Amino acid sequence: MSPSSNATPFGSLQARWRQLASRERAFLASALALIVLALLWLMVLSPSLQTLRTSGAQANSLDAQLQHMQSLQNQASALQRQAPLAYDEALRALNTATTQTLAATAQVNVVADRANVTLQSANADALAQWLAQVRLNARSVPLEARLTRGTGSTPAGPTWNGTLVMSLPQR
Repeated sequence: MSPSSNATPFGSLQARWRQLASRERAFLASALALIVLALLWLMVLSPSLQTLRTSGAQANSLDAQLQHMQSLQNQASALQRQAPLAYDEALRALNTATTQTLAATAQVNVVADRANVTLQSANADALAQWLAQVRLNARSVPLEARLTRGTGSTPAGPTWNGTLVMSLPQR
């Protein structure tokens, strides 16, 4: 038995193709071309065009992030350039910020070069503002924080309870 051109799947397709009328061949060729064009569009052109469409927004977002990072870098440099405060000045600034921002929700207890700040139902926004003030004015940062979210909540947001151990310059 000799192999014929119809023995392979490709050979049977060629035979079937030859049996079709020219009008059917033209229709199938057009359908195949349309499928190839659709696949080309879906796999090559559409993702590229989508990337091109969103690149402007991505560039703007990256520019905003870069500006924010440069702003943070400038703030860090400014903090590093600040002259160190004396112990009494730092303690005065810490107490002033605590009185003005946290009022009756915080109590400061100083031990050596550390200040233990006890919070009782301190508003989250006020606490964040206080931390920023203390960092800038007293040049003090938290060394330890043991905070728990309070059970109550004010219209301004959640409250916090616990203690913060803040650094102070040495005497």
